[in-house]
Parts: sequence; C-alpha cells; structure tokens
Amino acid sequence: MSSSQGDWRDLRLVLRPFLATQPRALLWGGVLAAATVLAGMALLGLSGWFITATALAGLHAATAFTFDVFMPSAGIRLLALGRTASRYGERLVTHDASFGVLAALRVRLFRGWARPGAALQLAMRPSRLLFRLTSDIDALESLYLRLLVPAAAALGAALLAGVVLGFMHAGLGLALLLWLVAAGWGLALFIARRAQRPAVRRAHGIESLRARTVDLVAGQTDLVMAGRADAQREALMNADARLAKADLALNRLETSAGAAYNVAGTLTLVGVLLAVGALVGEGAIGAPAAALGLLVALTATEPFAALRRGALDAGRTWLAVRRLAPRMAPDAARPGVAAVEPGAACAVSLSHLSAAHAGSGIAALNDVSLAIAPGERVALVGASGAGKSTLLAVIAGEIAPLGGSVNAEPACLLTQRTELFQDSLRDNLRLADAAADDVRLWNALQSAGLAGDVRSFPAGLDTALGEGGLGLSGGQSRRLALARLLLRPVPLWLLDEPTEALDAAIAHDVLQRLAKEAGPRTLLIATHLRREAALADRLVCTRQGRIVAELRRGSPAFDAALDALRPD
Repeated sequence: MSSSQGDWRDLRLVLRPFLATQPRALLWGGVLAAATVLAGMALLGLSGWFITATALAGLHAATAFTFDVFMPSAGIRLLALGRTASRYGERLVTHDASFGVLAALRVRLFRGWARPGAALQLAMRPSRLLFRLTSDIDALESLYLRLLVPAAAALGAALLAGVVLGFMHAGLGLALLLWLVAAGWGLALFIARRAQRPAVRRAHGIESLRARTVDLVAGQTDLVMAGRADAQREALMNADARLAKADLALNRLETSAGAAYNVAGTLTLVGVLLAVGALVGEGAIGAPAAALGLLVALTATEPFAALRRGALDAGRTWLAVRRLAPRMAPDAARPGVAAVEPGAACAVSLSHLSAAHAGSGIAALNDVSLAIAPGERVALVGASGAGKSTLLAVIAGEIAPLGGSVNAEPACLLTQRTELFQDSLRDNLRLADAAADDVRLWNALQSAGLAGDVRSFPAGLDTALGEGGLGLSGGQSRRLALARLLLRPVPLWLLDEPTEALDAAIAHDVLQRLAKEAGPRTLLIATHLRREAALADRLVCTRQGRIVAELRRGSPAFDAALDALRPD
C-alpha cells in the first residue's frame, strides 16, 4: 500500500466514527455556518445597493416619491436578524456537536486501549498515551470547525458571488467563481503543505516537553540519586527550545498567509471594480447594481480567509489522524483465540502453542498442548519465569500466539497487581459491568468480604479512592478486585497468583470465597504457593516454557508436588 493510500485509509477510519456520532448536528452546523456567511454577504450587498439607489432616486423629484424604501429596508432588517440568529445557532450547534463527537471518540479510543497488550503499553509510555487521549483528540476539532465547515461556507460564498455577478454578466460571474475557489482553496492547500513540518515538530515538541517535565517532577529523587538531574533539566530546555523554534516558524507562516489572503482579496476587489465599471460604462448595469456586485465580491473573500487557521493546523490534525486511526478500527476479538462452541468438551484447548512477549525474540512458551474440561480447576505450578503468567495472557488474549491454536471460553483475568483508579468505589466496581445496580454491587462486596468495610465508610459506595486505590489497605484492594471479578459473567476465570503479598489469614479468606463463588466456572490458576494450588483438581507443572507433567488429585505425585510448593 502506498503512503497516500495509507493516509486516506487512516482518514476514513477517523472520519467514519467522527461523522457517524452526530451526523445531523454536524450537518446542521455546516448549514448554519454557510447561512451566516451568505446572510452577511446579502446584507452588505443589499445595503450598498439600497444606499446607492436611494441617493440616485433623490436626485429627481419624480423618482424620489415613487422609490420604494420599505421593501429593501425590511429585507435589510430581516437579513440582519437572520444573520445574528444563524451566527448564534452555528456557534451553539457546531461547538456542541464537535464536543459531543470528541467525547465519543475519547471513549472509543479508550476502549481501543483496552485491547490486548494495552496495559503493558500504558505502563511503558503513559505520557504518550495521555497525549493521544487529550491533545490528539482535540486536534481533530480543527478537522470540522476549521477545515470542513469553513471550506463549505467559503464554497457557498463563491457560488453566491458568482451567481450575483452572473446576472450582470455570465462570463464575469463564472470567472469570479473560479478565481475565488482556485485562489482561496489553493492558498489554503499551499499553506497546509508549508505548515505541515513545523506543525508536526510543534506537536512532537509539546509531547516531549510534557513527558520530560513529568519525568523531572515525578522522578526527581531517582534522578538526583543517579546523578541525572542536570541532564534531565538540559533535555527539558532543549525540548522547550525546539518547541519555540516550531512556534516561530508557524507564526511567520501565519503572517505570510494573512498577507497572501489580503493580496488575493485586493486583487479580487480591483478586478471586480474594473469589470463592473466597464459594464456601467456600457450601460449594461446601473450604479446600484455595480455597488451590489462590488460589495458582494468584497465579502466573498472573507470566508476563505477563515480557512487560514485550519490550514495552519492541518499538519497537526493529519498527524493526529495517523496516530489515532489504528485504534479507530472496528473492535476485534482476542488475537489468536478461537471461541469454544457451546456444549464443547473443553473449556480451554491449546495445541502446540508457542508465544513470546512483545519486542522479545525469545519464546516464552514452546509447543504447549493442554485441555481443560468445563468446571475443572487446574493450577499451573513452576518456578518464576517458567511461562505461567504468559500462558494465562495468551488465553486471555493479551498476547498473540506465534504458533499453534488456542480455543477458550470467554475469560476474565485477575492479574497479580490490583488495578484501581482514582475514582469512586462504585465506578471502580462498574468497570466490570457498567449496568450493575447498587444491589448487585453490594452483593459482590458481600461475597468478597468487603461489604462491612464499605458500610463503615461515611460515603459508602461513593467513597473516593486515590490514585492506584489509595485509601484502601492491601487486603481491601484485593477484595475489591475479587468483587469486580464476581461481577463479570464469564465461565472461565484466569487467576495469576491471586493472593500474593497478602498475609496468611486474609489470603485464606480470599481463597475460600473464590472457591465458593466460582461455582461451576472453570478455574486456571498460575501459582507457586501451596494454598492456591490446593484449590486445584489437577496440577500442570511447567519448566522453561514447556509442560513437563500433569498430576491429578489423589495420586502420590500430586501430593508430593503440592508439598514441594512454598507454604504460607
């Protein structure tokens, strides 16, 4: 695929959800913007015609008494009121529509980050992804407000000017229409191409400046201990200098663009003035019509000048489109994971599976084959680095397999870390099910053994948590994660060391609740702890990314392997 084809594909991926979110409001915004421009042109043109015609009519008594001043003045008032109303409506509709679209795109983008591998990317590059969610989405506002709407309004202005002067002289109207479109859109295209590089540099500069500032503030202790504080400050100053250089280039280009549009407007006015003057001299039109044509041509260039800002932002907008397009594609299923047919004999079926972590050329899993029956409880045991967590990630769809096949029921993965957000306790729970009411939330908390603690909080479910769940103890955080797991209506639970770092009493309580609430669900537990493996009906022993043994409960080998695991 060529670069231009890829760019247009990216643009389609972004425009499709952009335009589909509020199509009627976006269309009405464009219509009102065009109506505002056309009403302004008609108001100025009619006012000029009326003033000129009134002055000429007053030169003779006969025409002074017969001249109708009421209809033109009524038209002027109507256009003035209509222009004010359409301007207000245009601002209200376009901004409301654009804000609604951007909010929907943020939700879509955030859901795109919830796809496989997103947690690892977020941990590695949090500032970059935050920049995508904020500045890149905001840059798409220019696509509508500063490019599409002004371009449509400018085209409407060119058509009106061409039609008005076309009634005076067909060739003049056509020439003015072609000139306005060619000069107005042509200058915008030229400016956009010239501004692309500095606009992209400015975007990169802002991103770099923010990231380095966050690193300096958040990691100042580590930087001082490593002796890198001065180097980080120098890098921050260099990023600021690059940003200033890009800003200077854009400011210069904006000045040049303004001058170019002024020259184009002047040339348009001079050309139309000479043309209507010649028509008046030939007697083809009168002085009022000449004033009308001249003023309409004067105002026809103003909407094209509004494209200047959009053209300057086009490079930044196009960069945002290229960045966001991959996450705007339709939602995909878990990569490499085929769904299990209802009533199948296996809840999980792995055949000759191999997998590796992103960016690593070393396979973490090699030729793994495993079958788990519905309702069975299996524990993956082995030393750290044996591939247990990787296997769970592949089944959950977090890592795409390099080879082999994976068939699994819909699953929920409980990782070693408890991921909580700076939000209310209720909204942290509703990440599992956005439609869950308070009754279901309290039932889940009761099953997880956290209902009593939450009731003791003054705000209850509305208790605000700090970043990372600040305000809860380690045990409470783990129980909250368990409650969130209980809200997920899936038949397969993937548990990665669910009680690691908990004291023995809390860990045993959590495990008892897990075993009770699991019911007929299938459990696959990755662990090196005896208390967690004791839940299993079968132990699957792993070593260096391979399965080396499968031991069923009741056999001496099962008991020996269980006793060899780390105690509480």
